[in-house]
Amino acid sequence: MYSYVVLTLFRKEIIMAWTTDLVLFVRTLIGDLDSSKYADSRLEQIITVAAYKVYDQADFNYTYVVDIATQDISPDPVDNKDTDFTVLTAYQAACIILGSEVKTESANSLSLRDGPSAIDLRGVVTALNGLYQDLSIKFEELMHTYKTTNSIHGQAILGPYSPGSAGIGNSYGYNGRSGSVFEN
Repeated sequence: MYSYVVLTLFRKEIIMAWTTDLVLFVRTLIGDLDSSKYADSRLEQIITVAAYKVYDQADFNYTYVVDIATQDISPDPVDNKDTDFTVLTAYQAACIILGSEVKTESANSLSLRDGPSAIDLRGVVTALNGLYQDLSIKFEELMHTYKTTNSIHGQAILGPYSPGSAGIGNSYGYNGRSGSVFEN
């Protein structure tokens, strides 16, 4: 009993905001509002995998460190109010979960008929697949919108054969004369 008291006194547990907000967000997207199908720890694991995938696909305002083994995302995207990263991560996590459910339920998809009685479980897979397709399309649209509207403005790639690069302090010889391409 004494060792238990000592351990609980010195145990420091840090609860990150994303472990609450993103778990609720993903539960809402997948329809697990009563927490009956997935434990919070399982959803946190899937959310860190989703965060890793999302961070790999786009550039964000913050530099995130996603550690799947320890189920950690630093800095906390919810505390930083990085709505783009949070929403994209939630949708990616929902896609991962529903993709897994479609795969599992498709193995259980069957139709039995015995006289007047019938059992048909194919509709479950069809409904799950429709939801999975809808969320996947929504995620792709959100990611595309994020990438096109949040790019870094004012950057260009200039090479030696770009029309604008010749006028930036470079001198080339044209027809026996030196100077810029744009000089008369």
